[in-house]
Amino acid sequence: MAISSVTHVVLTGGIGSRLWPLSRKTLPKQYLELFDGESLFEKTVTRNLTISNKTIVVGNIENYKMSNAIMSKFEKPFTHIVEAVPRNTAAAIAFAAFASKPEDILLITPSDHIIEGPEQYDIALKRAVELANQDYLVTFGIKPTKPETGYGYIEFENENVIAFHEKPDSKTAKAYLKNGNNFWNSGLFCFKSGKFLNELQSQEPEVYRTAKEVWDANKDGFLDYEMSLTIPSISIDYAVMERSQDIKVVPAHFEWSDLGSFESVYDYLVNKDHPIDANKNIVIGTSMHTTFIGVKNCILIYTTDALMVLQKENSQEVKQVYQQLESIASPLL
Repeated sequence: MAISSVTHVVLTGGIGSRLWPLSRKTLPKQYLELFDGESLFEKTVTRNLTISNKTIVVGNIENYKMSNAIMSKFEKPFTHIVEAVPRNTAAAIAFAAFASKPEDILLITPSDHIIEGPEQYDIALKRAVELANQDYLVTFGIKPTKPETGYGYIEFENENVIAFHEKPDSKTAKAYLKNGNNFWNSGLFCFKSGKFLNELQSQEPEVYRTAKEVWDANKDGFLDYEMSLTIPSISIDYAVMERSQDIKVVPAHFEWSDLGSFESVYDYLVNKDHPIDANKNIVIGTSMHTTFIGVKNCILIYTTDALMVLQKENSQEVKQVYQQLESIASPLL
């Protein structure tokens, strides 16, 4: 499926704080070679090579060299946009749109997701491109496999969005699963560059104006720090997707995870035959002999300077540990 006008935009600015201590500012989760010996970033680029004829990597000043090292493995040329300071996804995507022609279709993907089922992925992308060519802003809903409370949801009928829902509590998530027309909000998007910019200018003129000023002053793709601070920090969901009248959703059936917690990493690794004991405990990061006694569903994460043991079901609480370390400016980040 080679479509000449599709540009793959890879967003790679995240830190992955919920995967601390594996994920650090100096080596965020998208660069960890935990996944079949490849990083999530490399998997993302590889997965979309045949779909697009251009690649734009939007990263930050801390990680662009890691991105460049991975991109050098591919013969395909790419454009790198280096943010001086994170200003959320609305601005990041705007930079890629400013670097493109108005009729170019942008396929926006985070760099830290696992996607399996290439045939289903291909079907979803083809439909998204068709809709994008009709001037719709397209998002992808993923059929849920469990009542997940860590994701937002898209309520839809056919390909029409009824509502976007925030991360639900457990009771609501179970109702969504039973209901059948609430899919996970994947963070994947597809639309014409010019259409997105028109919507952004209409819905969030201040984000559009300041991002345009920063882009116009870029030097070889590097963005100015002081100017970047003037851009309001807002996500594409809030800025555009939840407010536009021209939204479509592609209900997708490929396997997807944002690997945003150790619970999802656990599920992925166990599915790939990672060693697990009789009580479903696993170890990540060391081959040192480890024995668990009297506990179940636990994960031991080992790094050279930090050790963490957690109950799989409490994975969302790791972010609080990260925030606590951040508050004391710990060198462990």
